[in-house]
Amino acid sequence: MAGSVFDIEHALGLLELRPPFGKRDVQQARRSLAKRWHPDLAPPGKQFEHERHLKGINEAADRLEKLAEDSHNGEITATAVKVNAAAARAAREEAGRRAYENEQATRERAQHDPFGSRTPDHSVVHRYARCVSYPEWGVGNVTGVYFTGEGDEILQFARVSFHLGVRTVPAGTLQFVDFSKPDPGAERVQRFMTAAQHAMAEGEFAIAAKRLLYARDADPANAAVLRMLTVALLQADDLPAAARAVRDWLRAEGERPAPHRFAARIYEAQGANLQAEESAARVVRLTPADGAAWARLGRLRLRLHDRAGALQALERGMALEPTVEGLLDLALAAHLAGDTGRQVDACLHATQLADRGRARGRDDDVAGRDPEDGEEPVAGVSAALRARAWSRYAHALARTDRTTDALAAADRALELASEDREVRDLRDRLRERVPRELQTAG
Repeated sequence: MAGSVFDIEHALGLLELRPPFGKRDVQQARRSLAKRWHPDLAPPGKQFEHERHLKGINEAADRLEKLAEDSHNGEITATAVKVNAAAARAAREEAGRRAYENEQATRERAQHDPFGSRTPDHSVVHRYARCVSYPEWGVGNVTGVYFTGEGDEILQFARVSFHLGVRTVPAGTLQFVDFSKPDPGAERVQRFMTAAQHAMAEGEFAIAAKRLLYARDADPANAAVLRMLTVALLQADDLPAAARAVRDWLRAEGERPAPHRFAARIYEAQGANLQAEESAARVVRLTPADGAAWARLGRLRLRLHDRAGALQALERGMALEPTVEGLLDLALAAHLAGDTGRQVDACLHATQLADRGRARGRDDDVAGRDPEDGEEPVAGVSAALRARAWSRYAHALARTDRTTDALAAADRALELASEDREVRDLRDRLRERVPRELQTAG
């Protein structure tokens, strides 16, 4: 702060607090503003402004917490703030007077030395501005620009009145508005994309999609906008609009696999399996080493009753990146094709992966069983998926003459899911098939 007086009024402006206040009020304000001005939420080029502003907030909060602890009843009153503000203003006036006197003396000494003189810097403060970090706040009225700190740690911040209230923002994030000039399209794109990112971070995907529509109207061929719009609409469960957005994205970046992946996912969710299969086929042509893409293609071909194509795609995908669900799909394709041996092998491999926890299942729960020694587990296989793998393995073995192995697999499946009536019935039938041993006479 200016001089040796800590300016409580400026600190309260940074924390957006009003007196009277206590330590708990300061802590709550610090947590709220730390989320708002985190550098990860800053638009491109404004990370430094966010870091500086957050540092100033933390320093002011530390001082205010200490003052609240040392004050009577743990609270700073409005009268104390007024007294401190008057002392701080007097200290700033004294510092300014001394700086002016030093400046005049320097000018008098250097009036005959052109290299010793310098031109002072001028800053023009406009009335209307928007915060580029939070453009969704709209255009606000700048009520004041303030300085806090000393030396190289001087922080400049502004108090701006937006439609949702007064906010304290770093002065470097202000974009002053001149209503006599049109708003460039590039600025509109960046502004609405930043606002959409904030909405998506808060889980408001429908609001993010509306903001991205304005960005798309400003630049219809912007691939980044189209990609974010597709993701927002998909997360908002607006599948028809997401399909339209991904088609626009394909026109902009049809040579890349990402839009085709999203198209396959959207068409599959809509039930348009033929269109989803065509998009998945384009993905594997563009990225032939992507095992997940081959697995999706095989699953879609299964739905289209293309057994030979499904077997080919699933075998290719499992060779590149084996997963429990992919192997179970491969076993289903082999079963439909009448290849029992390939079905048993795929189910066996699925149970091995499930028990080791090396596959990437769709469920987020981690398997509860510890891996074997020397094997590093990977999260992603749930107990339900492991039970399903052993159940499919037991049913596959039941089609062969390996009755004892099928019975052991059924017992393992029931250990993981004891309520599975289908596996329980299978175990009862397998027990009847096991040959009985004759006991020797006593």
